[in-house]
Amino acid sequence: MKGPKLFAALLLAATLGGGCQNSTEMAPAPPVDDSMPTQAQPKLRTMKIYLGAETLDAELALSPREQATGMMFRTNVTDDSAMLFVLPQPLQAPNGFWMTNCPVSLSAAYINPDGIIAEIHHLEKNDNSPVVATNDNIIFVLEVNDGWFARHNINPGTVMRTEKGSLRETFLTR
Repeated sequence: MKGPKLFAALLLAATLGGGCQNSTEMAPAPPVDDSMPTQAQPKLRTMKIYLGAETLDAELALSPREQATGMMFRTNVTDDSAMLFVLPQPLQAPNGFWMTNCPVSLSAAYINPDGIIAEIHHLEKNDNSPVVATNDNIIFVLEVNDGWFARHNINPGTVMRTEKGSLRETFLTR
C-alpha cells in the first residue's frame, strides 16, 4: 500500500491508541515512508490534570493525526512534559504503543474509563516493539518523561482527574 491508502490505514491504526506511535498488531512498526510524520508536531492544546498531589499541564492528543504523531521527534521532554491520549475505544491486546522516531524514553500510564491508573509501562526510545496493556479496558494513556511516575510516587490505583472533573465527565460524557 502506498500514498493515501497507507496514510488512511495508519491513521485508522492510530485511533486505536497513541504514544509515539500505536500498533494494531503484534508486528513491528511499518517502515517509514512519505505518509509517516517526519517532524515533531507543534505543542497541542493543554489541560490541567491531577494525579494525587501532582499537577501537570498535559497536551491533549485527540485527533487520529495527533495520536499517530504523539511525541515523535521530540527531544525536549522534561518532567513538565505530558501528553494525554483519549482513545476512541478501549485499548485491547494486541494493540499497544511503540516508540518509532521517539529519541527519548517515556513512561506511560494506561488508564481505565474511571480515571484509575491500571498499569504503568516503560517505553524505550526508538523501540518498534508494541507495549501491550494487560487490561482490556484502557481508554486513556498518559505519557510523561521516563521514570516520572516513580519519582512522584504515582502507582497503579491512583485516580487521575482534570480541571473539569473526572476523566469520564471530561471526555466520555457528551
